[in-house]
Formats: sequence, C-alpha cells, structure tokens
Amino acid sequence: MNADSTPLIVGAIVFLSSLISLKLGLSVAIVEIVIGAVAGGFGLKPEEWMTYMAGFGGIILTFLAGTEIDTRLMKEKFRASFLIGTLSFLIPFAVVFLYTYFAAGWSYKASLIAGTALSTTSLAVVYSVLVETGLSDTAIGKLLMASTFITDMGTALALSVLFVKPTLYTLIFISVSLNVIYLADKLSRHVFTNPLLRNKVIEPEIKYIFLLLLAFMFFAKLGEGHAVLPAFFLGLLMSRHFEETAESRVVRNRLRTVAYAVITPIFFIVGGMKISIPLIASVLGLFIILFMLKISAKFLGVFFLAKRFIPQGRMYTTLLMSTGLTFGTIASVFGLNSGYINQVQYSVLVGVVIASAVIPTFIAQRWFLPVHSEDIVETNRVNGNNGVKN
Repeated sequence: MNADSTPLIVGAIVFLSSLISLKLGLSVAIVEIVIGAVAGGFGLKPEEWMTYMAGFGGIILTFLAGTEIDTRLMKEKFRASFLIGTLSFLIPFAVVFLYTYFAAGWSYKASLIAGTALSTTSLAVVYSVLVETGLSDTAIGKLLMASTFITDMGTALALSVLFVKPTLYTLIFISVSLNVIYLADKLSRHVFTNPLLRNKVIEPEIKYIFLLLLAFMFFAKLGEGHAVLPAFFLGLLMSRHFEETAESRVVRNRLRTVAYAVITPIFFIVGGMKISIPLIASVLGLFIILFMLKISAKFLGVFFLAKRFIPQGRMYTTLLMSTGLTFGTIASVFGLNSGYINQVQYSVLVGVVIASAVIPTFIAQRWFLPVHSEDIVETNRVNGNNGVKN
C-alpha cells in the first residue's frame, strides 16, 4: 500500500469510528481497535510515525487517568483498590503461566511472558470508557482506575524483576523520572496560573505537559524501561493542580480534547493493526483457551472482591478489569524482540490482549453499565460510597 495514502486512510478511520461509536452507543476505543484490525487484514501497516504517536497516545491516556483519580478517595479506599488490583494481576499471571508451561509446552521464559501479558488491565481502555460514559467522577470510576493502576504496577514490576537487566541508563531513567515529577509538582501551579500563559491560542500549558511526557518516553527508551508508570504518578500528583482553579480545569479539558481528536485514536488503531488473523487462525484452539483463561482468572481475582467493596457495580468492575491493551502489548513486544517468544506466540498473545480490550468492554457497556446521575456523583464525593446500580 502506498505510504502517502496511509495518513488519509487513518484519518478516514478516525472519523468513521466516531460516527459508528455515536450511532451504536459504544466506546470509540472499541470501534477504533476493530476497524484497525480490519484495515490491518487488508494490508494497512503502521508506519514509524504511527507507532511513535501510538506510544505517545498511551502515555497521554495514562497521564489523564492519573489526573482523574481522587487522591482522598484513593486513600480511603486503598485497601479495596490494593486487594482488587493485586489479585487481578496475580491470579491471571499464575493461571496463564501454569497452562502455557505445563499444558501448551512453551518454554519457561515464554510462559512468563504469557503470564505477564495476559495479567494486565488496560488503564487506557478503562479511562476512555469511564470518561465517555461519565463515570470518571463517580466512586466506582475512581476505584476502578486506582485498582487498574495497582494491576499495571504489578505487570511493570514483573517485567523489571524477571527480565530487565538494570544498567546505568536504567538508573538515569529512574532518576530523571523522579526529578521531573518532583519539579513538575512544584512548578505546575505557576504555569497554570501565570496570566502571561493563560487562555492563549498557542496553548503553552498543553505544550508544557507534552514536553514532560516526551521526556519520560525518551529516557524510558534509553533505560529500557516503561514511561507509563511515571506518567501516571505525574498525573496523580498534578490532579490537585487541575482542581485548584477554573482555569486549570479548562487546561485539562483542552488537553483531553486534543488527545481524543487525533493522538489517542492512533493508539487504538495501531493496537488493532497488530493482530495477525492468519497466524491466530492457525492456532485458534490455543487462542480461545488463553482468552477464556484470562477472562475466567480475572473473574476469580476481581468479582468476589468487587461484590464486597462495590456490590452494585461488581460485574461492570470485573469486566473492565478484564480488559488489556497497553502493558499486554508491551510485554508481548518485549518477549518477541528479546527472542523469548516466536511470531506465532506473539500473534496469539497480542490477539488475546486486543480481544480482551474489545469483548469485555462491549459486554460491560451493553448490559452492565451502571446507572448514575449528578446526585449520585455528589453523594459519592461526600461520603465515598458507591450509589450506582447495574
């Protein structure tokens, strides 16, 4: 396919996905992933600029998710989010590892990659769905994002402890990340409240945030780390700055608009393009088994705790915690590039990861979307209780 036509085709996919999303009432992220997979099947391949923008889109979504978390509620509900997030990681990791190693005959390191890739929950998907459905300001939404972060932190730690060999550049990445987060926490208030920068068409505040996130990406690649965690922590610390003034909240809304208009659609479309349908079809039985193992293990890890802590949103929580995308793909790519898994194993894992981003989200939105209102949102903010119903 002519490379010059790729931006035009991608632009058409972005616009078409929006129309389909509005028509069917589905998350646009689901539609973009599915159309991306179809386009990939017809020969559309992600170019280098798309791959980088997709990575940047995932980082922006993670940062925005961090800014939406109510730190007060997170402290109050730490036990619930920690338990849900930890078991959401550990049970799928153990189940998938044991099956691929003892039943499917994968190598030890390939099985570790499989367990890591299929234990994730996509913070990007969860955040996108919660924002689109208006649940990001509710107790269930904030608890979901906090739990998802705990799960993804487990994935990042697993990759680091099991595979990554620390180097001087790794230490540089960690040091730079900590210093950027510290300085941004101190300086952001001045950036957002400076009268010379506010309400300018050139959007200096958004460019400032982009610079911070791009710095994370650069040093993460240098140190063979992952920019997702520092981006989330930065968003978490800056969340209070975005709530201090009306101007700061406007900046966050503008950032969200810019991200959702162009950048994050590339993230989801490229994710869909990574599916190799012929390779998955060649081992369809394994694909189905791994998908069912991921979903059932997530159910065991989340549902019963959600029933205790979020009784009226237990199934919705379980389904969204079953989604995967960003870290699952990162783990699979790492395994392929390091020679731990082959191309078929990679395609199966990425296929399962992307299927888990689409199918549970579709079911959650279609049949288990919590009913909410402004009164419920206000009640949740005041007493920290969940007042939504399935």
